Amino acid sequence: MFTGIIETLGTVSAIERDRSNVHITLESPISDELKIDQSVSHNGACLTVVALGPGWHRVTAVEETLRRTNLGDWKPGTRVNLERCLPIGGRLDGHIVQGHVDALATCVEVAETGGSWRFTFRYEPAPEHLLVDKGSVCLNGVSLTVVEPEDDLFSVAIIPYTWEHTNFRHLRAGDSVNVEFDIIGKYIARHMAAYRR
Repeated sequence: MFTGIIETLGTVSAIERDRSNVHITLESPISDELKIDQSVSHNGACLTVVALGPGWHRVTAVEETLRRTNLGDWKPGTRVNLERCLPIGGRLDGHIVQGHVDALATCVEVAETGGSWRFTFRYEPAPEHLLVDKGSVCLNGVSLTVVEPEDDLFSVAIIPYTWEHTNFRHLRAGDSVNVEFDIIGKYIARHMAAYRR
């Protein structure tokens, strides 16, 4: 389990294709602290560390992960939000994040609003994709508050700290982000769908 509070940024240094899998090597300030088999959120996708070296770690993305996330767009130099799992007894500073990407959303606008930034995204609505105003959503691994959701649009506000310490400062209109909807909302939507049958 994760919290959506990003620890650091990693940089993709190499990508190796192996049939339908992709092996991704990243350099980061926390790579030397990781262990083989450890789960780490990479832009909100939970991936297992499979190899380590001085200042770098490697993860493998399977075809299903590549299909559901923006990992297929990564190339050497891509900046990636990283978060290790929440330790037992740790503070839940963001919200409950599983590291299971539900959908992709496309950035349609970035607006500077007097010291902060408002990002607007378009996504494919579905009954299980539940967004509520002032509710939680995870974008590229970052726990954020939903602003004014519409049928297929929603916005988030990015404060200067988040701008400086995540890859949001690199996002432009047309870029895709990984979306994980709030787990509580997903359970409610699933329960209501079963109730209506």
